[in-house]
Amino acid sequence: MSPRIIDYLKRADAGFKPVIALENALKNSPLEAPLLHLVKLRASQINGCAYCIHMHTSEALRDGEKPIRLYMLTAWRESHLYSARERAALAWTESLTRLAETGAPDEDWALVQAEFNADEASWLSLAIGAINLWNRVQVGFRAAHPAELPNVG
Repeated sequence: MSPRIIDYLKRADAGFKPVIALENALKNSPLEAPLLHLVKLRASQINGCAYCIHMHTSEALRDGEKPIRLYMLTAWRESHLYSARERAALAWTESLTRLAETGAPDEDWALVQAEFNADEASWLSLAIGAINLWNRVQVGFRAAHPAELPNVG
């Protein structure tokens, strides 16, 4: 696929600057980086965003995530590799990413409440919203991902 617009960040600079600031705020949020990597990667998988899948896989590996946990992420419900906190975050990620289908069910919210305090739940929901925005921009503009993962070793 060919990119539709390559310099979209520059063309809408005033709009993207706050989104980039949001990403920086998420890095300083009470949520742990490995959890954010999983959330961003899972939403990107659901949305079919190759650019973001590449980016968040690369970042997770760079930050020490085990490759097996990334391989198994699409089947996280059937895998024992994820903590209760991660499972709650992943369920909420799927619920908010597929909002039109799920309506953000109370069952998934109950999982979030059991594992996250109100501040963390707020940041988690914001992170999910942010990655969904990025997915829509990258997929919409057909952003091209690199052909290789960066050297993480």
